[in-house]
Amino acid sequence: MISPDHPLFAGLPGDVSVSFEFFPPKNEKMEAQLWDAIGQLAPLDPSFVSVTYGAGGTTRERTHATVARLVQETDLIPAAHLTCVGASKGEIAEIADQYWEAGVRRLVALRGDPPPESGGTFVPHPEGYASAAELVEGLARSHDFDISVAAYPEVHPEAASAEADLDNLKRKLDAGAARAITQFFFSTDAYFRFLDKALAAGITAPILPGIMPVTSFAAIRRMSGNTEIPGWMVALFEGLDERPGPRTLVAAVAAADLCRRLYAGGVRDFHFYTLNKAEQAYTICHLLGLRPKA
Repeated sequence: MISPDHPLFAGLPGDVSVSFEFFPPKNEKMEAQLWDAIGQLAPLDPSFVSVTYGAGGTTRERTHATVARLVQETDLIPAAHLTCVGASKGEIAEIADQYWEAGVRRLVALRGDPPPESGGTFVPHPEGYASAAELVEGLARSHDFDISVAAYPEVHPEAASAEADLDNLKRKLDAGAARAITQFFFSTDAYFRFLDKALAAGITAPILPGIMPVTSFAAIRRMSGNTEIPGWMVALFEGLDERPGPRTLVAAVAAADLCRRLYAGGVRDFHFYTLNKAEQAYTICHLLGLRPKA
């Protein structure tokens, strides 16, 4: 048992692997912010960095441009997001070919969020893939990509049941994905229970915890879906949305403590949703003992 006098983050050796998610910028100011964040986080030697894909493929060109620049100008390993929404199998194959020719070897394959005009309901393209598992299978046939998929420790909001959601994850991995990355969560118990259920279902692929530092508690509430927000967290962030400086500091420590507890349970691989901001992700990695590579 750790003594109450033991400093919270003392002694962590930094024997962790990290990866970071970014989104493609919409304008010059956002582009500058993105590349500043990439420049700050790159020295932490991430295993890969992923670039998101907007609802309905709305950021297709910007995602490709960001990933291509990562290949051309950095030593980072980019993973481009691809979704089923709004594209035929032929169009997706063409995008996959373009990524392969650009030197991209990693993809994150997702069903994808339906565009706002759809009313929030996913409707497959008439000539497209009906699920992420089908998408993974198609991408795996096209090239020898290293593919990641999504997992939901507290169940996807549209899933019929927890069992059906787990079956869907297994189909995606069996179709050719190498690992899963979870939706953000705030309960270590939820994550470890999910790992136990996945193992019992025959899933042995790595399931990386997705860590979302709070940049706006109101936004976290909107995005949470089936994700439980603990009462202690509500109390911790009370009144801080109007005080961004203190909120940023509290959020970094809260997320680092979540990672510390995951680390105590044996986790050594973390995926951070950065929202194109480096400070919190860098702070969390530093508290975990990770230091920049020369």
